[in-house]
Amino acid sequence: MDEARHAIGRFPTSAFAGARGAESRAWSGILCTAPVLSMNGKSTHDTPTIQSLDRGLAILEAVAASSDPVPLKHLTELIGIDRSSVFRLANTLRQRRFLANPQGSKDYILGPSAWRLSRKYGRSVLGAFFHQHLRDLANKLGETSHYAVREGGQVFFIDHHTPTEHVVSVAGQTGEFAPLHCTAHGKALLADLDVAELKDLFGRAPLHAYTRNTITSLTKLARTCERVRSDGFALDDGEYMAEVTCVAAPIRGPEGDIVASVGISSPVARLRSKGIARAAAEVVAAARAINAALAG
Repeated sequence: MDEARHAIGRFPTSAFAGARGAESRAWSGILCTAPVLSMNGKSTHDTPTIQSLDRGLAILEAVAASSDPVPLKHLTELIGIDRSSVFRLANTLRQRRFLANPQGSKDYILGPSAWRLSRKYGRSVLGAFFHQHLRDLANKLGETSHYAVREGGQVFFIDHHTPTEHVVSVAGQTGEFAPLHCTAHGKALLADLDVAELKDLFGRAPLHAYTRNTITSLTKLARTCERVRSDGFALDDGEYMAEVTCVAAPIRGPEGDIVASVGISSPVARLRSKGIARAAAEVVAAARAINAALAG
């Protein structure tokens, strides 16, 4: 829960110390840290804040900052008021779908409303929304999981989770870029494009070959995209890095458009020995679970 504590570190510590009375009432002004003019021209220091909104936003920030689901107990400790009040605040956010409960749990993660805001205004909360799915996928397959989005002509990795059961694992690539045409995530993100759209994106020059397995033809890439649409997943069998195999599936938003991808990366020999079919089935299941959450 260190991330959650850090997220609210700028607020007065007395507000989160579990105290009551005057310390608890410090919440009435904690967001007014600098003078800002209101619509009537007065400084917001002269305008009382709404205590319940302050507290609700602090809960939302704490959950967004944590890579793990946040129990109500921790939120109660952080906010410093009684458990029933914190539950009502968190439950209101859950009903508005800014928070959600992972399947089989009463803890809190970000919900689809927060995801939709991030989709419209930025991607900063995507990691928190998808991370539990990444964790589950990585633990099921014992391999590093990632999710990614398309940034122009590249893949951009937003988040990852690496399990601890293997001495050798593929490193997480959060915050890094990769090519679209020869990665599993890239092909998953391109799955709906036809050859004309691919030409608009890449131009007509041959695609760069990273290994001897890399697709360098737009015609072949278009056929691969068609297969991804049919199969529901994309494969990179040593096309970008010769020693790494990846499986990814497209994630679709409520309107059916591809908005992201989820997948796993593994040393070539280990994934082949386990069976790519099993990995693909788990990756597709993870993508469908995320699709369902977004559509909810």
